Amino acid sequence: MTAKPIVVLGVFVADTAYRAPRQPRLGETILGESFALGPGGKGSNQAVAAARAGGRVHMLTRLARDAFGDLARRTWEEAGVLPAVIESDAGYTGAAFIFLEAGTGQNAIIVCPGVAGDIAPADIDARADLIRGAGVFVTQLEQPIPAAQHALALARGAGVTTVLNPAPAATLPEGMVALCDWITPNESEAEGVTGQPVTDPASAERAARILSDMGARHVVVTLGGQGALLLSGGRATHVPALDAGPVVETTGAGDAFNGGLAVALSEGMGPEEAVRFATATAAISVTRPGTAPSMPSRAEIDALLARTRAA
Repeated sequence: MTAKPIVVLGVFVADTAYRAPRQPRLGETILGESFALGPGGKGSNQAVAAARAGGRVHMLTRLARDAFGDLARRTWEEAGVLPAVIESDAGYTGAAFIFLEAGTGQNAIIVCPGVAGDIAPADIDARADLIRGAGVFVTQLEQPIPAAQHALALARGAGVTTVLNPAPAATLPEGMVALCDWITPNESEAEGVTGQPVTDPASAERAARILSDMGARHVVVTLGGQGALLLSGGRATHVPALDAGPVVETTGAGDAFNGGLAVALSEGMGPEEAVRFATATAAISVTRPGTAPSMPSRAEIDALLARTRAA
């Protein structure tokens, strides 16, 4: 089967990552251990992850004509992502502050989307044919929600498989969840949408059933080191995390998962197989620093899944 294209609507930001033993308190200055500048933004990261995992991927966003916009284009060219970009002469391409706790690899993030914060339903209409021709459409919540909801409705109306990663956590408008063939929150995002605290697979299943009642066809609640909880066809399945090596950084794990999931769905994998593929993609990503640079190749994903099956 020839996989149909994947269209990702989202934001590119330049990640400015600071690694230190702890976060400074207000008014305090501390010395960090390292700094890195690299490509980021949930939509861009997911597009890169999907392209490296073997998908044919288009990235729909806004960029300014500036150095960070140039970084976006170089990143996508290297990964094989096809840009569907609206360029702006005013404003700036987005940026993110990322604090990395040296001892654990955990993170805290501030995102400024820049001109991508101006993405509007009219931008979606201008790329309607691209979305309608996709096999899978993916979006998140870093760009304005009205644009994301409009794109989900357009894709759903064309029979395209829709995936919403509701991140960062936000209040969703009435009817948005019902436009999702797949919704993929993490623990905090699932709680934010449903009001159900999530700490383990059992509580994730309770949240997933609420999302199902809201209209989502398939729900995946990602649980970090505990894997993921899939609810599909009324049946809940806990998909354990895979061990690809020591954890270095978790920042890009959710984006790796969603990019891998998009590829699996575009290739016609069933729900559980698709989630296992996504879990393998995420497992490899956390063994490396950075976000987009941490995304694994298809060969690496297939090799990890083969080792897991043989074990």
